[in-house]
Amino acid sequence: MTAVVPLPRGPYTPRSTPLDLPSGAGTPSSRTVFSAAHVVADPYADVAPDDPAAVDWESTLAFRRHLWAHGLGVAEAMDTAQRGMGLDWAGAAELIRRSAAEAKAVGGRIACGVGTDQLPEGPAPTLAEVTAAYEEQLALAEEHGVQPILMASRALVRAARGPEDYLATYAHLLRQASEPVILHWLGPMFDPALEGYWGSTDLDEATDTFLKVIAEHPDKVDGIKISLLDAAREIDVRRRLPGGVRCYTGDDFNYPELIAGDERGFSHALLGIFDPLGPLAAHAVRVLDTGDVAGFRALLDPTVELSRHLFQRPTRFYKTGVVFLAWLAGHQDHFTMVGGLQSARSLPHLATAYELADGLGLFPDPDLAAHRMRALLAVHGGAR
Repeated sequence: MTAVVPLPRGPYTPRSTPLDLPSGAGTPSSRTVFSAAHVVADPYADVAPDDPAAVDWESTLAFRRHLWAHGLGVAEAMDTAQRGMGLDWAGAAELIRRSAAEAKAVGGRIACGVGTDQLPEGPAPTLAEVTAAYEEQLALAEEHGVQPILMASRALVRAARGPEDYLATYAHLLRQASEPVILHWLGPMFDPALEGYWGSTDLDEATDTFLKVIAEHPDKVDGIKISLLDAAREIDVRRRLPGGVRCYTGDDFNYPELIAGDERGFSHALLGIFDPLGPLAAHAVRVLDTGDVAGFRALLDPTVELSRHLFQRPTRFYKTGVVFLAWLAGHQDHFTMVGGLQSARSLPHLATAYELADGLGLFPDPDLAAHRMRALLAVHGGAR
């Protein structure tokens, strides 16, 4: 029997076996499903938190092979990969190059984040500078044959005077794109610097501007990813999309119901929580492929408590929990993050994440996860 783990709120007896999932993995057919993937830091690099990220490239790519092996697409160089929170544009560009080559080698689906994070912080840039930065990153994505995801831009928030500047900037970029892109609306709970995106802090006004961009260029928009943690708003936007434009949920609080959908439609998925849930999430969507909505919900609904815990406020630090679970699951040999972000969540928070994930059977080797949890508690003086 696995020994008790002395968690902060009391002794915990881990599971003895992982969740029993069917062998084999095909790509889900009824929904397009991307996992936004984290990066693995090099724990031996002599770098300070403000230095350029030191990435363990082999472990980072191995995790992407893990996701592809289970039939998931990879959303690369996104928020989950610590864009703007430890990973700068130079690091993201190298990540895109390497992941694109790996995807081609294994036949994996990939899309990647395109933004403006090469622009310096400080005085507001001009709209021309914002557009040029987007174009540089868009060109890199297209050069390497990956689908672009036009990410929300901190620089555009600083440069834009109102909705008309968003409309003009996105219209130019969509005309430039050679293939349909995914538009990403990331809410301020994920990045406070994006408050007022689309030119208004009024979400109804912002939504209207967002939808106008799409309505004017439906042939250049494959889909939209909404990360507002507001299921009702996502459903409303989903129902107002032009025909052929997909909605990819980015709602890590309400994803089972949004992916399952209703009589008027459903959401596809592009989710950070599918990083730790990868095999289970892929299996659940394959169950949904058969028309078994109840079976799909029975698999994914129990994961929501873990997801809401990882994404609790301040939401932007959810990456710490994601990487922590990857370490416990054996996908990497350490719990070190670029930018030192492993310190962004408390020991009790991490302990609860461990307990919830273990209860779901997410760890391929529960004994290894328990051993690593005890080691972390001991290092922090919490073992009893």
